[in-house]
Amino acid sequence: MNRAIRRVAVIGSGVMGSRIAAHFAGIGVQVLLLDIVPNELNDAEKAKSLTLENKQVRNRIVNDALQAMLKSKPSAVYTKDVAGRIQTGNIEDDLPRIADCDWVVEVVVERLDIKQKIFERIEQHRKPGSLITSNTSGIPIRMMAEGRSEDFQQHFCGTHFFNPPRYLRLLEIIPAPNTKPEVISFLMDYGSRFLGKTTVLCKDTPAFIANRVGVFGFMAVFKAMQQLGLNIDDVDTLTGTVMGRPKSATFRTGDVVGLDTLVHVAKALPQHVPNDEMKELFNLPPFIEKMIENKWFGDKTGQGFYKKNKAPFPKSPEEQGDEKKVDIGKSEILTLNLDTMEYGPKQKSKFATLETAKPIEDLTTRLKALYGGQDKAGEFYRLFHHMLFAYAGNRIPEIADELYKIDDALKAGFGWEIGAFESWDALGVEKVLEHMKAGNIKPAPWIEEMVAKGNKTFYKTEGGKKKYYDSRTQSYEVIPGTDTFIVLENLDDKPVWSNSVCKLVDIGDDVVALQWSTKMNSIGGEVLAAVQKSVAIAEEKYKGLVIANSGANFSAGANVGLIFMFAAEQEYDELDMAIRQFQNTTMRLRYSSIPVVVAPHGLTLGGGCEMCLHADGVQAAAESYIGLVELGVGLIPGGGGTKEMAVRASDRNIKEDIEVNYLQQLFINVGTAKVSTSAHEAFDNFILRKGTDSISMNQDRRIADAKRKVIAMYEMGYTQPAMRNDIKVQGRGGMGGLLSGLHAMRLGNYISDYDKFLAEKLAYVLCGGDLSLATTVSEQYLLDLERETFLSLCGQKKTLERLQSILQTGKPLRN
Repeated sequence: MNRAIRRVAVIGSGVMGSRIAAHFAGIGVQVLLLDIVPNELNDAEKAKSLTLENKQVRNRIVNDALQAMLKSKPSAVYTKDVAGRIQTGNIEDDLPRIADCDWVVEVVVERLDIKQKIFERIEQHRKPGSLITSNTSGIPIRMMAEGRSEDFQQHFCGTHFFNPPRYLRLLEIIPAPNTKPEVISFLMDYGSRFLGKTTVLCKDTPAFIANRVGVFGFMAVFKAMQQLGLNIDDVDTLTGTVMGRPKSATFRTGDVVGLDTLVHVAKALPQHVPNDEMKELFNLPPFIEKMIENKWFGDKTGQGFYKKNKAPFPKSPEEQGDEKKVDIGKSEILTLNLDTMEYGPKQKSKFATLETAKPIEDLTTRLKALYGGQDKAGEFYRLFHHMLFAYAGNRIPEIADELYKIDDALKAGFGWEIGAFESWDALGVEKVLEHMKAGNIKPAPWIEEMVAKGNKTFYKTEGGKKKYYDSRTQSYEVIPGTDTFIVLENLDDKPVWSNSVCKLVDIGDDVVALQWSTKMNSIGGEVLAAVQKSVAIAEEKYKGLVIANSGANFSAGANVGLIFMFAAEQEYDELDMAIRQFQNTTMRLRYSSIPVVVAPHGLTLGGGCEMCLHADGVQAAAESYIGLVELGVGLIPGGGGTKEMAVRASDRNIKEDIEVNYLQQLFINVGTAKVSTSAHEAFDNFILRKGTDSISMNQDRRIADAKRKVIAMYEMGYTQPAMRNDIKVQGRGGMGGLLSGLHAMRLGNYISDYDKFLAEKLAYVLCGGDLSLATTVSEQYLLDLERETFLSLCGQKKTLERLQSILQTGKPLRN
């Protein structure tokens, strides 16, 4: 049957329920969010003489939860208007409203008896054929629907979202014994296509896949830490981004997730998996037991492994005496000492292995350096990985028949850049097996059999397709479902063209894609040359071009180091050539004879944003953070970005006074280096264009979606546009309004003198320079103005200071 999801009910509005509701609303679905009725009045309600029968009181829990979600950081929503698609109510009064819903998601407390009672009530009101799912993190799915009708059981399963649902991409789908196969197929596709999830089909085993292996990972870290005499600061230094894990590493992640949540899973597992060979490792260390006793759960209780300590109000000079003065309101992050169970200042951890590995850009190469370290850090990495590899290997086929599911779950559920089996491949399967045996850690028998048969890796790529080793067939199989994705790395072996940092690959149907690999995917001369070369090749032989990148980000912008070097050495001719090359490249994207679509994701800043602004179309991942940030480093957008903002202001077919207001908003966005917090917000910030640009909820689908956009443009008869000579700029009239606003901001001390100076330069270009009246100009006129202004700023001392600060600290200097 053709199933459409127009309206979803979420039962339970806690941290998970409210954020699941927000995620559905974020993709345009109408949501009904319900929770229980309070059993007593709070002080504010008593003061208003309200009763438990007042609707305001009866919906207090759900409405407070919704407001807390909307205020949460990082934002749980793509845009604030999401709240308009969420209706609230309570289970007592409003449960009959689920009859209008296509999908009901249960997110109540993790108790089987309570869930069963909720399902009994849901069955009284749901419409036949509607989907019913539970967000349980570990209660057996098979037990929840016992006693329910045949239709209920056929449309019931587990859908385990991870917190926060917007950012963690995993959705575990767990069938119940009587779930219809077509229901599972629908949810696997819907979760991937519309919710943007990595959907992983799980067996109904304790903690499913991600929590089973992921929580083991936490416990393995605890064991390695204790065995090697490391502290919390040491471990979080070792287990963060350097090894392809989130910045929050181990203990900060524990504080965010909540120690009580981790302990709930860890305590339950030994009871439910008596044959687990590592069940003893799930026994909680004494320090965890003490933290639970003290209710030090992390962020939700104000302290956990870390504690934010706000400095005391300063004493008077007489009271202070010789004491060190303290800044009002300045806070300090303290770390828990696991020996004394007292908090103290964070310690700077240093390891020779880290100093060697950190400069290595490629993660797989960096992992080898970490694993091979000869100090205590190297010991930690070997011990941790050996335990992880042994445990993950022995979970096949208990929790999953296919190894890629474990890797997918760890990456999407815990934010790992590289899965367990992928890490093992990177380190060398045979080499690690030898080390494991030497350390008395026994690998799974099927892995030894795999190697004995001459299969040396868990994954390999053939014919542009990624395959995994299937222990059942003892052969390599294509990962199911990946035919809907285009993975550029899988096509690296046969590039159409390449240079030292860029590759142009054929992605099928007469479309090519360009990718590059530099630090933060920054844009330098080789990348710009590659873009122009790729356009030329596509014009000659193909229907169109997609520009996309792998890794965490599309591009952090232009190569700041190169700009700083030229500016510091006053090589203005070189700088002028570099800016011209950038402008010529973005204009080449705009005025080619083939459609060009850019597919950004993650950070898309500065020059990366300028490429998007000049493409025929943009196919952005929902989690794209796009903006023109050049003023933060003392410059203006110089790759056509400032020009393009003037063009977009001109293209508003509205009255002049409104046109100036629109120009003012663009000016504020660029002048404050505003970055859109999602692709959805990029439309509101006038970076993406309605009707032209699109969003891929699933980042893995964006390149395939971009390819389809290229083909659609080609088949509609794409023709090369003509350069513009009809751009209306506002001259001094428009500039006056912008400058008066700047003056007010400086008087209010919202900006520095240099910020004001930079914004005046930006206003000068946006308004077309020193023109007495609103005038029509050409794109080339604006590009020349943009380039001249950019060059003039490169000679400013304070701009050089800002550029140097970015290079040294990664943060702009406010001067």
